[in-house]
Amino acid sequence: MTTRYLILEDGTIFEGRAFGSNEASVGHVVFATGMTGYQETISNPSSAGQMIVMTYPAIGNYGINRDDYESIEPALNGLIAREYCDEPSNFRSGMSLGKLLELKGIPGIDEIDTRHLTLHLRDNGTLRGMITEAGATLDEAKALATLKEYEAPTNLVASVSTQKAYPSPGLGERVVLIDYGMKHGILRELNKRDCDVIVVPYDTDVETIASLFPDGILLSNGPGNPEHLQQQIETIQSLLGKYPIFGIGLGHQLLALATGAKVQKMKHGRYGSNHPVKNLKTNRTELTSQCHGYEIVRESLEGTGMEVTHVALNDESVQGIADESRHAFSVQFHPEGSPGPIDAVELFDDFIQAIKAVRRKGSHNA
Repeated sequence: MTTRYLILEDGTIFEGRAFGSNEASVGHVVFATGMTGYQETISNPSSAGQMIVMTYPAIGNYGINRDDYESIEPALNGLIAREYCDEPSNFRSGMSLGKLLELKGIPGIDEIDTRHLTLHLRDNGTLRGMITEAGATLDEAKALATLKEYEAPTNLVASVSTQKAYPSPGLGERVVLIDYGMKHGILRELNKRDCDVIVVPYDTDVETIASLFPDGILLSNGPGNPEHLQQQIETIQSLLGKYPIFGIGLGHQLLALATGAKVQKMKHGRYGSNHPVKNLKTNRTELTSQCHGYEIVRESLEGTGMEVTHVALNDESVQGIADESRHAFSVQFHPEGSPGPIDAVELFDDFIQAIKAVRRKGSHNA
């Protein structure tokens, strides 16, 4: 066993066992609920810059397979588990979780009390943390000094967005998907509906988007503070009312900001695959997959034209908004699941229907 430490900015220290990369790392420590789906969780670009605590105790037991990636380059800064399994047993497994983390330069630590750590984060909020080098001697003073100086990068979206536009052809509606850190599950759902998708970088301008002759615009999920993306907010403002728009995750927050609403940082965010959300239009409760540390300020929606369509049952926070007059809607959760339930996957059908409705009315202004 090679010892390594997890050190939090408030001085809390956990001693555990190293797996994955031997390197040290710093990031914001958050906890993710859900019993399965660690491969999708660590490969979700929305997790960029974070150290994820898996609340389910056994991690790595079914290995890593070729099909469950949400991106091919995991962007998280560390993985924290109660018990890591280095000998997976599953017919789809191609390598161990630890081997993948080693290849990608991501440190892991297990054999710590993740229940205690999760409760600590729940009570104190998201904290900066350091996973030390494998086998390193504990230097608490140096680690705390490093954590005090650490600031999360403001260019997280740039680090996970595609650098060049690319097509995912179909025979149906032309959808321009703006990639702020897109999960591949979103693209898969559009492909299932035979959409003619063009994925474009996060900083693509309005003129370039218009030159692609889209029928609709999808704003993807992604990491970080949406207020760092002022240029992208202005782009969305220019697109509103010209094309049907569907936002997911970070795209949901950006759409809200583009209409004049506000967002705020959450105490400990919401991560995992079992969060209940109520659809106010259907009065139906849906279990959802989520990965975000910011939320819309409900009161700020007044006067924006947006109405609340979904709320979180645990705290009544805003989970969905819509403006039918501008054919725009968005949700904070991930209707494509990956990991987790697909209770709300019909939102992709709603998006296609909105595109068709605009076409029938002849109200496409682009």
